[in-house]
Amino acid sequence: MKDLLRRRTPSEQSGGVRRNSLGTFIVRRIAIGILLMLGITFISFSVTQLVPGDPAALNLGQSAMSDPTIVKAWRVKYGLDKPVPEQYIIYINHLIHGDLGLSQQSRRPVSSDLKEYFPATFELASVAIFFSLIFGLLFGIIAAITRNRWPDQIIRFVTLTGVSVPTFWLSLVFFYLFYFKLSWFPSNGRLDPGTDAPSTITGMYTVDALLHGQFSLFWQAFRHLLLPAIVLAIYTIAVLTRFTRASILEILNNDYVRAARAKGLPESLVIRRHVLRPALLSIVTIAGVAFGNLLAGSVLVENVFSWPGIGQYAYRSSIGLDLPGIMGVSIVVAGIFITMNLLVDIAYRFIDPSLRHA
Repeated sequence: MKDLLRRRTPSEQSGGVRRNSLGTFIVRRIAIGILLMLGITFISFSVTQLVPGDPAALNLGQSAMSDPTIVKAWRVKYGLDKPVPEQYIIYINHLIHGDLGLSQQSRRPVSSDLKEYFPATFELASVAIFFSLIFGLLFGIIAAITRNRWPDQIIRFVTLTGVSVPTFWLSLVFFYLFYFKLSWFPSNGRLDPGTDAPSTITGMYTVDALLHGQFSLFWQAFRHLLLPAIVLAIYTIAVLTRFTRASILEILNNDYVRAARAKGLPESLVIRRHVLRPALLSIVTIAGVAFGNLLAGSVLVENVFSWPGIGQYAYRSSIGLDLPGIMGVSIVVAGIFITMNLLVDIAYRFIDPSLRHA
């Protein structure tokens, strides 16, 4: 009797297997992510050493460069007087302790700079991916269920254009047309000139304004956010639309979809229950990669619209040969993509039960 009481039910056993399987998968992916991060730090560090130019000359200026004592003191301060392998070991040691180094341009810790710049990029990317998911899924479904008819042909032409047009060119066109000529949107930046930012809670102006009950400031910040978010979303909408259409068309040819239609189920119910769920696997993959790209920072879009995100910070660090800043951005971007891939793989296991034990 005691043995029977100790024995677990089949449902408990399967639940334990799922928990262990998911936990093991997450731990394994985190370990792989750490190794990837280490490899990325090595590659990016090696690349920065190959960049032409002298960081000392760029940061000190010609007058200071004429004094060897100042140059030597500057190189000692930033560890540039040591051999390259030793510089890398020192950098990894600091990185383990959460120290990304001191920016040679802002003279502040790189972690503080990224903490200041990242919320702007996250706010912009979140609105862009929101628009992308809504319109990408909607247009993809419409194109699939009207295959080879005029709505499908129009959507395919528009999405092909959206994929083909360079984002930086689109940024300039939208800025000239909707701000300079039509004045539908406000000027560059996150707020109107002379307007004080809301007290920092999240660093995202729209969210912080709502949390403080400053609705007029929220609307102003949202209007500044809208145009660059639309520009960023256009390419992602086009990609999601094409992938959604292709995934749905592939699933519509399956026998179980034909059987559901033969039973007399409404087309909307067939699409919702029998088509969208299997199609979500490829859609989630594209959405995760797209969101990672947006979070990594669109350098040209942020510069055109003077948006103070990590894309603009990366650009300034690159042209200023700010090696700690470049390395810091590389670490953040690598962490974003590794995290997004992990979240996508976890989402797979909730969308498709057959993958939970993989």
